Amino acid sequence: MSCGKPHDTDCGEVLDKVYTFLDGELDERWRSDIRQHLDECGPCLEEYGLEKVVKQLVAKHCGCDTVPEDLRSKVLLRIEAVRAEIAAERPTG
Repeated sequence: MSCGKPHDTDCGEVLDKVYTFLDGELDERWRSDIRQHLDECGPCLEEYGLEKVVKQLVAKHCGCDTVPEDLRSKVLLRIEAVRAEIAAERPTG
C-alpha cells in the first residue's frame, strides 16, 4: 500500500511493522521513523488506528488467554480483507 506521496519510510514498511511498533519491540530508529511517517501520512494513520483498536479490543476481551493459532489466522485474514477494502475505497492519484 502507498498513499502516493514520497516518504523517507515506505507506507508498506510502516504497515508491516505496526504490530511490533505497538508492542514497543522496535529499536529507537524504527520507532522514530514510524512516528514521523504516521505524522505525515493520513492513510497510514487511519490504518494504524484500525490496527491499534483491534489490538486493544483483543487485549481487553481475551486478557492473558492463549489465542488458538487458527483463530489468530482468521483474525489476521479479516484484517487483511479490511485493509484491502479501505485501499479500494481510497481515491488514487
